[in-house]
Amino acid sequence: MMKEKVIETAGKAWRFLGQNGQTNVAQLAKALKEKDEVVLQAVGWLAREDKIDYTVKNRRTFVSLVEGELRAFNTAVYNMHGKVKGS
Repeated sequence: MMKEKVIETAGKAWRFLGQNGQTNVAQLAKALKEKDEVVLQAVGWLAREDKIDYTVKNRRTFVSLVEGELRAFNTAVYNMHGKVKGS
């Protein structure tokens, strides 16, 4: 059951990062309305699949989608809505 929750949360995080860009890891759980431990595992899952980049600014960790994943996100949005975010 926990594995499914982590996978589901990874999908939510992927979509959130596609829509909102670089996000503080500490704020991601609040934004997704999920427990910190589940979000951290989901971020780890995405990292293992090379879908996110990490950046540290002022001792805070931020994550964002890698270029290829951002393109995949925009393609998915385009296919669903007929337009790319920001166009």
